[in-house]
Amino acid sequence: MRVLARLGGVLLFVTALAVAVAVPTGLAARAVTRTRRPELPAQVLDPVTDQVTRVYAADGKTQIATFYDEDRHDVALTAIAPVMRQAIVAAEDTRFYEHGGVDPRGVLRALVADAGSGHAGQGASTLTMQLVRNALKEDPHATPAARAEATADTPARKIREAEYAVELERRLSKQRILDNYLNIAYFGDGAYGIDAAARRFFGVSPGRLDLAQAALVAGVVQSPDSDNPVSGDRAQARTRQLYVLDAMARTGAISAAQQSAAASEKLHFTGTTTASGCRDFFCDYVQRWWDAQPGLGGDHALRTGGYTIVTTLSPEVQSAAGKAARSVYSDKNRKALPIAVVQPGTGHVLALAVNRHYGTAPGETVDPLVSNVAGYPSGSTFKLFTMLAALRAGMPLNTGFDAPAKLRTHWPDDGPGNCDGRYCPGNDNPAWMDGQRTMWDAFGRSVNTYFVHLEEQVGPSAAVDEAKNLGISFSAPADARMAAGDTSGWGSFTLGVVDTTPLELASAYATIGAGGVYCAPTPVLSINGTAVASRCRQALPPDIAHAAADAARCPVGEQSAYQNCDGGTAQQVAGIFGGKPVAGKTGSTEDNTTETFVGFTPAVAAAGIANDPTDPADHVGSAIESRVVTAVARTLRAAARDSGYPDFPVPSPALAFGG
Repeated sequence: MRVLARLGGVLLFVTALAVAVAVPTGLAARAVTRTRRPELPAQVLDPVTDQVTRVYAADGKTQIATFYDEDRHDVALTAIAPVMRQAIVAAEDTRFYEHGGVDPRGVLRALVADAGSGHAGQGASTLTMQLVRNALKEDPHATPAARAEATADTPARKIREAEYAVELERRLSKQRILDNYLNIAYFGDGAYGIDAAARRFFGVSPGRLDLAQAALVAGVVQSPDSDNPVSGDRAQARTRQLYVLDAMARTGAISAAQQSAAASEKLHFTGTTTASGCRDFFCDYVQRWWDAQPGLGGDHALRTGGYTIVTTLSPEVQSAAGKAARSVYSDKNRKALPIAVVQPGTGHVLALAVNRHYGTAPGETVDPLVSNVAGYPSGSTFKLFTMLAALRAGMPLNTGFDAPAKLRTHWPDDGPGNCDGRYCPGNDNPAWMDGQRTMWDAFGRSVNTYFVHLEEQVGPSAAVDEAKNLGISFSAPADARMAAGDTSGWGSFTLGVVDTTPLELASAYATIGAGGVYCAPTPVLSINGTAVASRCRQALPPDIAHAAADAARCPVGEQSAYQNCDGGTAQQVAGIFGGKPVAGKTGSTEDNTTETFVGFTPAVAAAGIANDPTDPADHVGSAIESRVVTAVARTLRAAARDSGYPDFPVPSPALAFGG
C-alpha cells in the first residue's frame, strides 16, 4: 500500500495523459492537450536567468573580475561540443528526438521499475519537462512561493509541467530546447549551465569537451550536489560517467571502441572557480563607478545581468604603477603610495595601484586608497589653481614679485606662526626660494610666498573655483564646509591644505596636458559592445592651459618655450624621460605629512601621494620625496611608452609677457 501511495502521483499523471500503450508516441503526447492548448509563460518559452558579468582590461581579453549570484553564462548550441549534446540526451532522455514533450513509454517503464523495486525511484520526466521545471524555478521575477511550486511533488504540478512541455515542443525546435536546457541546468559546485560546468570541472570551454569529459558532466545532472567531481563524490561521478557512456553506446551515439577509450581516459579536474567580486583596487573603482551611474541598475544588475564590461585598464601600466609603489614602500609598510594614471582628453583611467593587497585578510584592505576616499593633502600641487586664476585674470607668466622668506598677508590669523595677528607663511628653503620671481621659476622652485601673494591678488575664491573646475571634489567634510562658504579668507588654500586623491589630481593636471579639456575620470570603455562616452568639457581656454603647461615644465628639469625656467624641485624627471616632453609639480605638506608628485604629458598624466592612511598625523618625512617623484615619473614614462606624442604648444606672447 505504501508503494501504491507513493506512486499515486505518477498514476494520476498517466491517467491525465490518457495514454494507451497502442497509441503511437506522437499522438500520445498530444493527448494531454487535445482539448486545449495552455498559454505558455514567457519564462518557459524564453528563459531569463541570472548571468555572470565579466570584466576585462582595455585589451578585451585579460579578464580582471567576475560578478554573479549564479555562475552562469549562456552559450549557443553550436559552441557546445556535439558529444556533450549527445551525452546529455543519453543521460536524461534517450527518446528525446522521438517524443513530443512527454514520453508515455518512459512513464510506464518508470511505473514497472518502481513497482518492482518497492519504492518510487525511477524518473519519468523528459528533458523538455525538466526544462519547464528549471525555467519556472529559475525565473528571477517569480516569488519564492512560485519557485517552490515549480518543484512541488504534486500531481497538479506534474500535469501542468507535461502540458507545458507538449506546447513547448510545438513552439520550439529540438535544437532550441536542448540549447535552453544545457544553459539552465545545474551541474553542481556552483556551476549553472554547461559553460560554467566545463570551466569549473576541466578548465575548458564547452566546445572543447571530449567524450569522456562530456559523459561525466552529463552524468552529474541527476544529483549535482552529491555527484559532481569537485565538491561531491568523485567515485559516484565516475559511476554516473560509465552509465552515460553505456547509454550512448546502446543508442548508437558512439561505438563500443569509443566507449572503451573514453572509459579508460584518465580525467584531470584542473578547472578553477572564479570568485565573484573584486580582487584589486581598480575593480573596486569600477564597481563603485557602476553603482553611481543612473540607469544601470546598481549592484543587483551587475551581479545578474550578464554584462561584458571592457575597462580602460592597461595591464602594462598597472603593473608598472604597482611596481613603482612597492619600490617606495613594501606591502607590509603602514605607509602607502597610491598612484593613479589617466589619459588626457578622454579621462580614461589606465591604472590605480598602491602597495597593498586588496582583500579582507589580515594585512589586506578594501579601502579605496587611490580613488573613492576623502583623500590626502597634496601640498604645493594646488599652486596650479592659483596660477590658473591669475592667468585667467590677465596676469602673464612673467608677473614678477620679490618673494620674501616670510610674507605677512592681510588675512587674520591667531594660530601659531602668525605675524602680529596676520597669516604669515614662509618658504621651505629661503636661500633657494627667496628673491625676484616669475610664475615660471616660482612654480619650478615651489616658492610659497610668491603664490600666497598671487592668491592675495586674485582672491582665494578664484583659486578655489579653478580647483572645482578641474574636478577637485572637496569631499572631506571640513573642506566641503569651507568650499561651500565664504572662501575669501582661505589664504592657505594655494599651499594644498585640501584633501584630494591621486585620481583627482592626475585628472586635474591632465586637463592642462589636453589643452584645457577636462574629462571626468572613467574606468569603462564599453558595456556589451556599446561605447561609454567620455564626459569632457572645455574647462580652460586653450592658451591658458598652454601657459600653465609651459610653467609646469620648470619643476621637472625641462625648459619653457621662452627659456624662463630656473631650477626645479623634481629635476630627475627630465632624465627619466630622456628628452621627451614632460611637465609636473611636487607637493610637500606642513611638516612633510605627505609627499606628492604629479606629472603629465599631452598623452598621459600620473599622480602619487605618499601618506599614512591609518594615521594622518604620521609624517612620511622629507627624505621620501625624491623616491616618490622617481616612482611616479617611472610610471608616467611606462604609460607614455616610446610612441610619439606632440610637444606642449607654445603659449601666446600675451600670456607669457603681457601686453
